[in-house]
Amino acid sequence: MLKGLHLQIHKGLYYNHITIPERSQFFLMKLLSIAIPCYNSAAYMENCIRSLLVGGEDVEILIIDDGSTKDNTAAIADEYEHLYPSICRAIHQENGGHGSAVNTGIREAAGTFFKVVDSDDWVNEEAFQQILSVLRQYQEPASDDEALDMLVSNFVYEKQGAKRKKVMNYRTAFPKNQLFTWEDVRFFMKGQYILMHSVIYRTSMLRNCGLELPRHTFYVDNIFVYHPLPHVRKLYYLDVNFYRYFIGRNDQSVNEQVMIGRIDQQILVTKLMLGYYDLGKIRPRKLRHYMMQYLEIMMTISSMLAIRSNDPENFKKKKELWQYLRKQNFPLYLRLRWGFLGQGVNLPGKSGRKIFSVCYKITQKFYGFN
Repeated sequence: MLKGLHLQIHKGLYYNHITIPERSQFFLMKLLSIAIPCYNSAAYMENCIRSLLVGGEDVEILIIDDGSTKDNTAAIADEYEHLYPSICRAIHQENGGHGSAVNTGIREAAGTFFKVVDSDDWVNEEAFQQILSVLRQYQEPASDDEALDMLVSNFVYEKQGAKRKKVMNYRTAFPKNQLFTWEDVRFFMKGQYILMHSVIYRTSMLRNCGLELPRHTFYVDNIFVYHPLPHVRKLYYLDVNFYRYFIGRNDQSVNEQVMIGRIDQQILVTKLMLGYYDLGKIRPRKLRHYMMQYLEIMMTISSMLAIRSNDPENFKKKKELWQYLRKQNFPLYLRLRWGFLGQGVNLPGKSGRKIFSVCYKITQKFYGFN
């Protein structure tokens, strides 16, 4: 199967004879670098890689083996580099977690633009070609005013066994098919957030903003999206269902029971995000408002996990998190605590927690997340 796909992409040309120094010249200039963090991902990573190979020579695929030991992830990464040396790079590192693998991808990227695709996800081929067409228009901008910093597209919740696939789009929030600024942003609905699956960043912007994700920490994809936002000046929204976000494995980090078991990690990431910026100084106003909304959902998720755990120790952690916010940023605390979601997760007593859980389950069913 690999050889057949190899022939299709390279039209019969084989590159197996190319040496490593010669191979490096292929990556001097790429349109898009895509990092795939892989940790014991042998069962599904090939589906992800194959979906990206259709991007051809414009794309650099960084297959980052994050210290896998339980399967042949490393060997699969090497095999794809061997078959597609002008497209795929296998990078092996000691285990550092998802954030460390993303950091490696940003550091090693040869593309003008950068995206992360998790190894159990994939992309739509037709939408991918449309994405690349837009990126080509902005690869070499004539001026800073024409430089694209962030491209946003839709993603689909590919929930295992679900008859209805929820699509996260941004039609109410962004103008379509044009370069725009934060001042042009319209209305974000509740639950309509820009996630890692939605974004492609300009690589130089990511490096210049000083983004460094923490090692051995889950849920850092939120930091990946949130931290660069004040450095994003020009955006573009392409209304295509590009990214397919798989949900359904019992060991998946976004599985509710797994998240409850890692509530300390979720709270850690939330606290880090609360401390990155003084939102009162963020301009323009619409960007500041969106970043507040993002922090609101982070506080809500941490609180929701504590409530759903039904564990008194986690109830204490929820209370401590809100006290932490109050101490660190009292104006932001007032805004979030007495907002709709803040009041919902802080309904008093057992009955209050039960009411919130019922509302959460209804929302979960509607949006299709885990």
